[in-house]
Amino acid sequence: MTFSFTEGHSDPTVQPVPASVVRQVDAADTTLSNPRRAVISLGSNLGNRLETLQGAIDALEDTPGVRVKAVSPVYETEPWGVDPGSQPSYFNAVVVLKTTLPPSSLLERAHAVEEAFHRVRDERWGARTLDVDIVAYADLVTDDPALTLPHPRAHERAFVLAPWYDVEPEAQLPGRGPVADLLHDVTRDGVTARKDLELRLPE
Repeated sequence: MTFSFTEGHSDPTVQPVPASVVRQVDAADTTLSNPRRAVISLGSNLGNRLETLQGAIDALEDTPGVRVKAVSPVYETEPWGVDPGSQPSYFNAVVVLKTTLPPSSLLERAHAVEEAFHRVRDERWGARTLDVDIVAYADLVTDDPALTLPHPRAHERAFVLAPWYDVEPEAQLPGRGPVADLLHDVTRDGVTARKDLELRLPE
């Protein structure tokens, strides 16, 4: 694991991952052949939000060909595109992983995880038990309508950029530039670090 933790994070409580955990995760990579790095955004605003996010992380780790490398702090976010107070707030997090799955298979797995947590796609911007979005996959840039990479709105969403920056401050969003610069240019209104909550890296 090569992520560094420096001063100036959006969440100053973030601490370096213990060396023992780094060794365990890196050792698990020996089961993957030529893995690619991917960034996944998670969100939930129905039910037990924290439990749902942890369940999604564990489900991703249980996927053959996937190893979770880093899990961000939790952020609480006011819903987008709806009247204030019409929906519960979201818990959001970002997961960095390595995978041998192609993007299409990783997307299928993301949808399967959503369905396992009873995600319903009735309306745009509707409340949901779980959102699992592929933010980036290696350096791939594509406008495939089935899976646009990187995510077409990631560069303008603080609830994606802030947790991603926390775990990977030097990260680049393909085609858009440094996550640090993108985060500087967006508003963080309605996006709050929940220092009292924690998601765990799968063992």
